[in-house]
Amino acid sequence: MVSKPSSVLAFDLGASSGRAIVGRLDSEAGQVTIEEVHRFPNDPVKVGDHLHWDILRLFHELKQGILQTKQLGYTDIESLAIDSWAVDFGLLSKNGELLGNPYHYRDHQTDHAMEKVFAKVGREKLYAKTGLQFLQFNSIFQLAAIKERNPELLERAETLLMIPDLLRYFLTGEKHSEFTNATTTQLLNATTKAWDAELLDQLDLPAGILLDPVPSGTRVGALTEDICADLDVASIPVIAVGEHDTASAVVAVPALDDHFAFLSCGTWSLLGTETMEPVLTEQALAWNFTNEGGVYGTNRLLKNIMGLWLIQECKRTWDKEGKNLSFAALVKLAEQAKPFQSFIDPDDDMFLNPQHMPKQIQQYCRDTQQVVPQSEGEIARCILESLAFKYRFVLEWTEQLTGVTYPGLHIVGGGIQNELLCQFTASATGREVWAGPVEGSALGNLVVQWIALGYIANLREARKLIRNSFPVKTYIPEDAAGWQAAYATFCQVASRSRMK
Repeated sequence: MVSKPSSVLAFDLGASSGRAIVGRLDSEAGQVTIEEVHRFPNDPVKVGDHLHWDILRLFHELKQGILQTKQLGYTDIESLAIDSWAVDFGLLSKNGELLGNPYHYRDHQTDHAMEKVFAKVGREKLYAKTGLQFLQFNSIFQLAAIKERNPELLERAETLLMIPDLLRYFLTGEKHSEFTNATTTQLLNATTKAWDAELLDQLDLPAGILLDPVPSGTRVGALTEDICADLDVASIPVIAVGEHDTASAVVAVPALDDHFAFLSCGTWSLLGTETMEPVLTEQALAWNFTNEGGVYGTNRLLKNIMGLWLIQECKRTWDKEGKNLSFAALVKLAEQAKPFQSFIDPDDDMFLNPQHMPKQIQQYCRDTQQVVPQSEGEIARCILESLAFKYRFVLEWTEQLTGVTYPGLHIVGGGIQNELLCQFTASATGREVWAGPVEGSALGNLVVQWIALGYIANLREARKLIRNSFPVKTYIPEDAAGWQAAYATFCQVASRSRMK
């Protein structure tokens, strides 16, 4: 008797858009197929001086995704799960109601928050406890800023839920904290895997609002009767997967070896490797690497890099000016521009949330006595070359921390559709680049659901299944001498940021 394929639903929420994807697993053929059933924008909303996520709109879009799934004939969905960006959260009152729209991680409330936290805890001690890269928007700094600016909000809060946890709560009525996303708060102890009581006490943050994290792959409820009645669907179990989208993306890296380097490429670029234990050395601290929880007991040693946000923001600015260039058109213009004219450190603080990204890039080049890019193509090329060089820089640091030499770099995520960036990365690093799959986070979400449901045995089998189901494109380094000479210039120019 031929077994019936298993269907599950993944919601993959990025910082600029979200999508609902149905996955079909044919166990006998050893193949996964996917279909995007719903896509929607995820635009932040500025109210007064603050930037927020439109969380109720996102909840509405989740319901539309479930409805679209049914209307397309997928009536046999066995489970669903949500992954999203990290660090942001919602606060619930004692009666379970949301206390305002969650703040966006690019909101300026966390300006100078790091220094104030370091004054209470100490930078070295905080890293030894949490192993997390210092970024001003980490949850710990958001909470410290709220504590200082709006303490009444924390006093009214009974529960903190990260974004996927919050949306799951809206769907199921159950409150759970998932492990991989909890590790991004910089409040979870990297060694004990529990909330750090001493740290919370030192910062006078309410420990009671934090729920004990559940492991990825845990069933955490089902659609409520109200949701089922509203959408006219049967109840669907809900599973906590690797709810930090990078955790899910790393699950989907189609690596054949246990030791591999990855780049999850999208609005953010996250480059590193998978280890079994956190790396908490003085050198990891000095280089500001992060240790984030992975699925099934793994650790993700990596660095956040500003990523395609740079070019997305340039496009947004140019759109407002009436230029309306597609991303494909910008890549073409970048390809035609003269190479190696000017560079930026993508992680300089001036690029975190500027009013006018193209002018910021020009100012950086002016400040560092470089050729100032003028055209859209020149600015786009400056961004793409600089990203490729930053990838090389972080990849080499990763090798020094782990003692492993990586023959190439796996790239997953939507950024692989920018083939020029993939080629630049191969040439800048001097190694092969293996690009694919595009829907990395969604696929990682899907296969963890299938592991939880008993269809896939383990992570190794899941990665083999993904490799057999989706194409991987190989990029070979070009013009080694030219890229090597340009890299020396990049390092010199970017030293103004001390290569964060």
